[in-house]
Amino acid sequence: MIKAGIIGSTGYAGNELVRLLMGHKDAEIVWYGSRSYIDKKYSDVYRNMFEIVDEKCLDDNMDELAEKADVIFTATPQGLCASLVNDDILNKVKIIDLSADFRLKDVSVYEQWYKLEHKSPQYIKEAVYGLCEINRESIKGARLIANPGCYTTCSILTIYPLVKEGFIDPDTIIVDAKSGTSGAGRGAKVDNLFCEVNENMKAYGVLTHRHTPEIEEQLGYAAGKNIKIIFTPHLVPMNRGILVTAYANLSKQVTYDTVRAVYDKYYGNEKFIRILDKDICPETRWVEGSNYVDVNFKIDERTGRIVMMGAIDNLVKGAAGQAVQNMNLLFGLDETQGLLQVPMFP
Repeated sequence: MIKAGIIGSTGYAGNELVRLLMGHKDAEIVWYGSRSYIDKKYSDVYRNMFEIVDEKCLDDNMDELAEKADVIFTATPQGLCASLVNDDILNKVKIIDLSADFRLKDVSVYEQWYKLEHKSPQYIKEAVYGLCEINRESIKGARLIANPGCYTTCSILTIYPLVKEGFIDPDTIIVDAKSGTSGAGRGAKVDNLFCEVNENMKAYGVLTHRHTPEIEEQLGYAAGKNIKIIFTPHLVPMNRGILVTAYANLSKQVTYDTVRAVYDKYYGNEKFIRILDKDICPETRWVEGSNYVDVNFKIDERTGRIVMMGAIDNLVKGAAGQAVQNMNLLFGLDETQGLLQVPMFP
């Protein structure tokens, strides 16, 4: 039985980790960490856990937790995991960090985009980017996993095969992404109040969103060169979900069948990536509450461009589900263990 500790268990992603791990036959939660709710019953914070979780919230003492757990999930704001991790901890326990502290390989890029001084840059090179469908083998032997961002997971998986195979010019990529409000976290913010969000849609972080360099770095590895993209996120009045619509210039003449064959090559055997039938566009409603990624594409012969589309649940495949998928790989379990929930509808 894998003993799991969660630092940041009372955020949205942390609560989703609790929900998923409660249904995992090979894992048990030994630490419900929360700086904001120390000594408060977890089920008083999240009433959906009433008579399911009886434990109280603990602090973020990673040194003590490392003595009790086999894996630590840090579902915390940027900077916290980097300030807590050290050699002694990494020699005792696996860490899956849901923040951005170890996603970017260039510390100067991290500090530029996140406006933080990195507290443990010595671990950046070692950390493995935890996008399971692309880095599966590297994940299996890691001590420290950088769980990808939600926008980045959807964007990269939607675009990756065509970049890898040279079907598109990566420097022409434009990503238009839309997210439900849970992506902004549980903290109280005026911009996330009901009256601010309801009956409204808005772009935000235009040309400055922190997931931009993460998408560029990972797709750059696929392209074999540094690339630059335009990434524009939007907030939409729904609880969960991310929809990505990406555009790029085709670098060669293609047909539906040749592009479909590329997606099948990379994802045909992937349990959690569903390549939709021709002319069916991904929708967030059909992945809600699940670890699935729905992808598809449309070729625009008139302009010589291609439209690539993807949908995920931002809290599952975009955060907690992917973290559990990483845990399964780290401990040699079936990758789908605890993650086979059918998408919810309505």
